[in-house]
Amino acid sequence: MGYRVVIVGATGNVGREMLNILAERQFPVDELAVLASRRSLGTDVSFGDKTLKTKDLDTFDFTGWDMALFAVGSEATAKYAPIAAKSGCVVIDNSSLYRYDADIPLIVPEVNPEAIHGYAKKNIIANPNCSTAQMVVALKPLHDRATIKRVVVSTYQSVSGAGKEGADELWDQTKSIYNPVTDVPPNKFQKQIAFNVIPQIDVFMDSGDTKEEWKMVVETKKILDKSIKVTATCVRVPVFVGHSESINIEFEDHLDENEARDILREAPGIMVIDKRENGGYVTPIECVGDYATFISRIRQDSTIDNGINLWCVSDNLRKGAALNAVQIAELLGREVLKKG
Repeated sequence: MGYRVVIVGATGNVGREMLNILAERQFPVDELAVLASRRSLGTDVSFGDKTLKTKDLDTFDFTGWDMALFAVGSEATAKYAPIAAKSGCVVIDNSSLYRYDADIPLIVPEVNPEAIHGYAKKNIIANPNCSTAQMVVALKPLHDRATIKRVVVSTYQSVSGAGKEGADELWDQTKSIYNPVTDVPPNKFQKQIAFNVIPQIDVFMDSGDTKEEWKMVVETKKILDKSIKVTATCVRVPVFVGHSESINIEFEDHLDENEARDILREAPGIMVIDKRENGGYVTPIECVGDYATFISRIRQDSTIDNGINLWCVSDNLRKGAALNAVQIAELLGREVLKKG
């Protein structure tokens, strides 16, 4: 016996990726509804070897459905997620709307699966920010061994994190550089993204941090350990898919780089590719389409007593969004609903 599953925002990048991953992982689906806004109504989407037509989100009745994976913005989520939740359908939300609500669990299944039982307070589960998700997967096994005091992270985030408009802008600007007749000024991003890097993701806060940087701090504390100090610098780079992170970790106890490498090799969701030779590491273009969070460049930080540096890369549309949502659905099914 399987589940009745709804995908909200099925025509977007993340929604389509959710459908791909549900099929790839053979999630036990008895019935599947794909929803979109009225401007995308009737659009065809693929689920395995099936083609499905989208239905109208505005008129859909969530009663009797087991779970709904939301891949729409915060405004639409604020309107429709409570309707689904009150109908008895468990919402797994990919937007930022509910991440900081104390009554709603924020889950990365490899890190805090026990939090799944907190869903019952509001019938909603939050999916973390893409940059946070891959980082805490890397931090968790190391924290269990040596207790993390402080994390300094610099991110190199792909344009797909800004949706289809971000990818289109990089593509159009790149073409325009080789065709001086056309000019593509910044629209989605604050400055030209082609052949450039932009040290701003989301809006600036009074502290001088951007909201993306604030998200990484608050979400890491909620998911992993509230006592960990985190400081982040988030940068948009001209890469289509795949977020990269340079992470410096300070521990309470000494952790040898070789032991750290062994721990990470055994950890769920992680693939270690770490050879001290030319090309002996993973770049974002190599992680596209993969489930794993890749770790490279593991080495001691000689400037502090108990420090490790590492390089972390993951497909942000997968682990940073769609895959994590499907893993939450699997966890919910396995630990709570127990139908599949």
